[in-house]
Formats: sequence, structure tokens, C-alpha cells
Amino acid sequence: MAHDIVIKNGLVVDGTGSEPFQADVAIDGDTISEVGSISDGANRTIDAEGNYVTPGFVDLHTHFDAQAGWDPLLTPVSWHGVTTALFGNCGVTFAPCKEEDRDFLAGMMETVEDIPKNAILTGLPWDWESYGEYLDSIESLDPAINITGLVGHCASRFYVMGERSITDNATDDEIEQIAALVGRSVKEGAVGFSTNRLPGHTLPDGRSIPGTFAEPKELVAISKEVAKYGGILQSVLNYGKLDEELNILREQMRQSGTRLLFSAPHQPGSNGGVSAYDSYIKDMQEEGLDISGLTLPRSGGFLSSLSSMIMFPGETWNKLRQLNLEDRLKAIRDPDTRSKLIEEPKNNPQHQRLVDGTRAWYWISDADRPNYVKDSSESLASIAERNNETSVETWLRYMDESDGKGFFHVRFFNNDVEALGPFLKEDWVLPGIGDAGAHVSQIMDSGWTSFMLAHWVRDKGSFSIQDAIRKLTSAQARVIGFKDRGTLAKGMKADVNVIDLNQVAERQPKLVHDFPDSAPRLIQRAVGYRATLCNGSVILEDDEHTGERSGRVLRNPNVA
Repeated sequence: MAHDIVIKNGLVVDGTGSEPFQADVAIDGDTISEVGSISDGANRTIDAEGNYVTPGFVDLHTHFDAQAGWDPLLTPVSWHGVTTALFGNCGVTFAPCKEEDRDFLAGMMETVEDIPKNAILTGLPWDWESYGEYLDSIESLDPAINITGLVGHCASRFYVMGERSITDNATDDEIEQIAALVGRSVKEGAVGFSTNRLPGHTLPDGRSIPGTFAEPKELVAISKEVAKYGGILQSVLNYGKLDEELNILREQMRQSGTRLLFSAPHQPGSNGGVSAYDSYIKDMQEEGLDISGLTLPRSGGFLSSLSSMIMFPGETWNKLRQLNLEDRLKAIRDPDTRSKLIEEPKNNPQHQRLVDGTRAWYWISDADRPNYVKDSSESLASIAERNNETSVETWLRYMDESDGKGFFHVRFFNNDVEALGPFLKEDWVLPGIGDAGAHVSQIMDSGWTSFMLAHWVRDKGSFSIQDAIRKLTSAQARVIGFKDRGTLAKGMKADVNVIDLNQVAERQPKLVHDFPDSAPRLIQRAVGYRATLCNGSVILEDDEHTGERSGRVLRNPNVA
């Protein structure tokens, strides 16, 4: 009997960390039915000769909570081999939600994650109150890839405490109610709970979001309820208080016995250590605590361009921001306007700070493949100095020469790319934090999976293909508890990539206007993906979507 699909002649990297091996992969329905030498017929054959065949990638840090409502293809990550994405990170979610609180949650998501409020309110059906109802609603939208969610601290706290959730400590009774609500949400399908302790994440009125300053006893109580249903904990820390924050994580895991995932931007270690986290994580691991950290495998940052909003301060600059790209180009090519644009930053009281800041701005080129790994000698400030220009003059020159379509990458974390190699090799560190679906007009780091393969595997040789694929697949699936995804083996779900490692790479970011009300967002496509399958259907072929939408909402696998 013929199989539905057979992927033939590929070099299989099965996601376990084992050496690649030559084999065919047979798929029937949504499941891998055989891996080996397959002579049976197939309704469709994909020739993978010269390519690697891998599990679909898992992205543990996205914010597709809103975008799922109007972009079922879940771009950009579906261009980059991702077949399962975790949303609901950083404490900000749209459920649980009372009808009268919708505007509050949408406004919070806009200020924290740069997702337009109007797009949120008009692009989603808002036909839920509980977290389980929210998942039902998202499932009806037929996503192209698998999505799975965390329940957020902000929504849960606001549901119980209302306005007091922003500024007050919870009473013992309120802690019990919040914990029970979170536990119920995990029982209804959330794979865990997320919280955010970074004071810079604020509401429209400037106050820090609910839960930022929650007492440890509240977090511990919630953690215990999450653990009852096998859920995970996710946290964004106040990195200025690293010792205090990591000790809270330790107590959450000690009291609950469950797994914890936190965002871990690289911070230099002392006395030759790989990172500032070293001693804390070592102690936790010796206690048997299950902790993982996510870090972007390259520098993360804003994109500055004539086509984006990240520019320089000044009245003329603010007027420039109000124009479309064509008129912006005309403006910077007008001698009088250009002169004003150059002079205004010089008169800013923070002028030297602005200049110093451009030492973290890097031209990623206007070639097909962006360059994210330039050293300090190639910063905007360094280029300007060599050419006897100000940073603004150099920026304007580059925009003029690229017709406004090129970008400077404004690094704000993981600035030292070379330091990331040893950090990524740590057993507790996984690549991620691309923030897909968030910061839509400012940041585009969602192509990190392609960067991992192109830079660290092919270009640098710092990782073997099998080690990199394990970190992109089974290691991530393990954290969220999915045992039927992340490896290529008989009986596993058929989430599969066929990859040309010689070609795989991120392409140049691009600003488009495809959100509701034509709101702008940055996208980034990829090359090198011969095919991507999700649940046995080909959703991407030769870097292009096929139109198939075979993804599912994956609910907590630990709840019957």
C-alpha cells in the first residue's frame, strides 16, 4: 500500500543529537510511519538528495497571541522551519479576560509588545472569557503551524484584583484566587504560566504592568498550582537584580517541582566565566532543578531605516516620520531639509550620548543576506569617523544610496556575537527570544533559526549539525512537555524540514503594511528550505508557502 508521502535520499538528522544517517522518511496522515530504506510506493515523493531532513523547529518565545487572528500563516517563523510556536510569553496574554477588560489588555499589549491596539481589538473575535475558550477561538482560525500557549500573570492578576493589580500586593485571599485561576487555565490547555518582572514593560500610562513587583509568595503559590497539571513556568527577569531574581526562580522550582524557562540575554561572567548566570545555574542543577534559558543566537535590536520609525530626534526628523517612503526620500535629497536633519541632533542636549549610541548601530547591508556579525570597527560611529562625517551624515548617505530600504541594526542585547558561541553550548541554554509577532515595526529577529544554521553550523563550524538541530527541536519540545514532536522516528508527529544547508540563510528585512488597517510591520523571509511539513502536510516548498494550513492548537499534554 502506498504511503501518503515519502521523503527519499536525504541525510536524516533525527533531533536526538545522533550522527546524521542516510534514510528515507515515510509519512501517513499526520504521523511518521517509517524511517529507513523504503521501497513502498508513495502518493507523493520529495527528493531530498543533498539535503538534511530534520524535525520541524520549535520556537519557545513568540507573541502570536494577536497575529494568529489575521495571519494564519504565522509569518515570519513559518518561513524559517518553525512548525511549533509558543505564545503567551512575558506575562502578557488576552485570557482570562472579562468583557469589560478587553481594552485594558489590548492597550497593555500595544505598549509592551508594539502590537497596534486597534489591530488587536478588530483582528480577533474576542469571543472568550476563560483561557480554554480562548484556545478554542484560536483553534477555529486554522493556523498553518502548531501553536501552544502560556497563561499570563498580567491578565490573571487583573481578572482577580482589577486596578489594584497594578500597584498593590495581593492579599492572601487574592493570591489563592489568582493561583486557582492560573491552575484552571493550565488544566484547560495552557502549557504553563508566564510572568514579567522587568519594570520597563509598562502600561499606556507609564506604570509597570500587573505582576511586575509581585511578592515571591504569590509566585510560589501560582507555581504550585501550575505544577499540579504538569505545566511549566516562564519568566522575564529584572536583570538589574540578578541575584534576587534567580533566587526567586530557585524557590519557585523548589516548591513546585516543575520546569522553568527564562529569557537569558548574555551577560559577561566574572573571572573568565561564560556568563553571569554560571554559578546560580550550576547550584540549581546540582539540586536537581529543571531550568532552561533562552538567548538569541545573534545580537538583538531595533532596525533603523528611512522605511522604519527608528531615526534621530528633532523637529524636522519628526516631520520626516509622518511621510511615506517616497516622500521621505525626496526630503533627505532636498539640500535644505538635509541640512536641518544634520544640524538638529547637534543641538540636542544629549548629543554626545546619541553619538556614543551609534557605536551599537551596524549596517546589515542591502545584499540579499543581512550581515549581523560585524565588529566594532564597522559601527555607524566608526564609519562616520573614518569619513570625517557625523553619524547622522553617514546614516543619511547610506539611506540615500539604498533608496531608503537598507537597515542599520541597533544592538541592545547580545552585543558581543563572539561570546555567544560558548554561551549557546551550555547545556541549559537554548536558542530563541526572536519575539515573533511583537515589536512589529521596530524589531525583526524572528529568523534566528536560519541564522543558527547558517552562521554557527555552516559558516563558523562551532556546532555540528546534529547538536544544532537537537537544540532547535527535541530540546525545546522537552521543555514544554511534548513527547510526540521534536524527533524523527516512527510514531512521531510528522513535523519535518528538508533543508539545503549550503543555501539556508535569513534574507533582508522588509517593511510591509499587511496588518489590520494597513498597519506596518517588519518581515523577514528565508532561503534554503526545500520543504516544511506540519502534521504531514507540506506547508512550505522551495521557500514559498503552499497555502496548506495544517497546524493545530496544542494543549497541555499532561491533562487528559
